[in-house]
This record gives sequence, structure tokens and C-alpha cells, in this order.
Amino acid sequence: MDETQFDWDDLRLFMAVAKHGGLAGASEESGKSAPTLGRRMLILERHLNQTLFERKNTGYDLTEQGQALMQKAMSVNNIVAPITTSAPYTEHKRVKVSAGCWTTVWLCRSLNSIAMDQPITYQFIAADEELDIPHREAVIGVRNKRVTHPSLASRRVGHVEFAVYASNAEVQPWVHVLGTTPSALWVAEHASDNAKVEVSHPRSALDLAVSGVAKAVLPRFIGDNEPGLIQVGESIPALQHDRWLVCHHDDRHLPEVRQALTFIGDALLADTTVS
Repeated sequence: MDETQFDWDDLRLFMAVAKHGGLAGASEESGKSAPTLGRRMLILERHLNQTLFERKNTGYDLTEQGQALMQKAMSVNNIVAPITTSAPYTEHKRVKVSAGCWTTVWLCRSLNSIAMDQPITYQFIAADEELDIPHREAVIGVRNKRVTHPSLASRRVGHVEFAVYASNAEVQPWVHVLGTTPSALWVAEHASDNAKVEVSHPRSALDLAVSGVAKAVLPRFIGDNEPGLIQVGESIPALQHDRWLVCHHDDRHLPEVRQALTFIGDALLADTTVS
């Protein structure tokens, strides 16, 4: 070590020697050998141009200068310790999953004892807008198109179709979800004259369809699995799309991310309503 450079770790070692009154106890606490500690204390004294210890056969006693440094070192330690002390270890790792409303509903319904036994805290973020995975707004995303960003990896996890659903074929009014999603825009274009109910959240459209108040455009993986609903007419070609599972290249090999990718991929591919 360059003796002209001050090593802040010497303050920690100095406090250990002062606390134990010698090198033996400080060696056990710090993991440094007694000769190393003795040398480091000499270097510290030379750097400060002070005599910090009276070295006796019975141990190290602080001088007046050493006592003054001890007070200052304790003040520094009180500030630094809360910053450098690690948070309590937890096995559970949080994985943020970004997806649209309906995919999030499906994933939540798919959570089972196997998934819940994993050491993962799933944080589902349901949003129409795509969160920025390269900037770590989310760890995993479910997208309706293949990504081209060089830092992202993706794989296809099925194909999604949409259709009109109602409690019975006689229901005439439509529910219109306010927003700019493809399904919301399709309803706005094709059912504007007969949209009797407007809602701000897609989940409300499902509730209205189940209650028999209105018919709604839903993804088939939701509509076909909802008791009490029937599909009215054929699937809507303009709304069909592939579904892609996306994550950052740097994250996909982390154990918790691999486990989450497996669960999400299996859950989405378990949707047997589409190919």
C-alpha cells in the first residue's frame, strides 16, 4: 500500500484495536492478522503525524490524540454504517411483469401452487402502454408484436383472436371501452351508433357482458373461458395478432427470471382457444 494515501478502512481497523485494547481481539473481529494490524496502525499514525497508541506488553492504550480520533471515527461510523449495512436477506426476488389488461387477468387466474411455491414475488403491471424494458421499467413484457431492440430477447407464445361476446345472442347494445387499443378503436368505428355504455377499464366491459347489459369485444382466451358468455359471430380478423414474451438479454439468465419466464410462457401457451 502507498503510505502517502489514506485508506479509510484503517479507521475501521483503528476502532477495532482501540475497542479491544490490542491486536489479538481486533484480529479476531477484523479477520486481519496481528502483524498486519500493527503495520496498518503505524501507517495510520505516520499519515496523521500523530501517536495514537501507547504500546505496552499488556496491549494498546489510546493516547490523548488517539481518544480524539476515536470520537471522530465513531461519528463517521454512525453516518456510514446505515449506508453500507446490507438489507436483510430474503430469498424472494421481485419480478415485474408488464402486459395488457386481459393478459394480466389470464396470468393472475393461472397462478397456481407451483408458481406460488417459487421464491418469486410477481408484480403484475397491467397497462395499455408498453413499459420500457431496456430501461428496466419492467423485467418481463408480453407484447403483441415481435421486438427488434438489440438488447431484448423474445419468443412467440401463441396467437390471439378477438370476438364479440354477450350473455345471449339477443343483446343489442354495445359497451365501448374508452381508449386507443385496437379493440377499443374497432368498437368505436363499428358500433358507434349503438354504444349505450362507455367504460374506462376493459374489465368493466366483461362485467357488463356477463350481466347481460351489453355485448363486448373480448379476446377469445377470456371470452371462451367465461361462464355465461357466448361468442356472437366469427372472430374479428383485424384484431388478431401473435403474442410475444420479452425480456432483457442481461436478465433472462437470472434464476428468478428464468422461473418467471417458464411460468408465464406455459400459462400463455395453455390458452387452447387459439393456435
